[in-house]
Amino acid sequence: MHTYRIGDAAALLGVSTDTVRRLVDGGKLTAERDELGRRIIPGPTLAAYAREVHRMERESASSSARNRFSGIVTDVILGDVSAQVEIQAGPFRVVAMVSRESAEELKLEPGVPADAVIKSTNVVVERP
Repeated sequence: MHTYRIGDAAALLGVSTDTVRRLVDGGKLTAERDELGRRIIPGPTLAAYAREVHRMERESASSSARNRFSGIVTDVILGDVSAQVEIQAGPFRVVAMVSRESAEELKLEPGVPADAVIKSTNVVVERP
């Protein structure tokens, strides 16, 4: 079974290490101690927590798309017909091509908040 140290769990959840410590201390996440006495979180426990948090977020959304990255627009390059929009969503950089009309309607410019909502039939899964 794969386990995660507090810092690694925080990075995967997109929260601070202090937040993960509070989740463990509050009983919302179960942690064990490794041979050196450090707190570790079992992979299945972390996955269940992440799934539950995502389920609560998804219940408030009214969309069939399941992949949503909230972030900040960092760049917009307007072309004649299309626009390239770059969003920094936590540690993830998402680049999308949208119509120029859409970019202008949404008033996309660096610094505004935006969500990248992705619905795809082709996803590649890799392990680090």
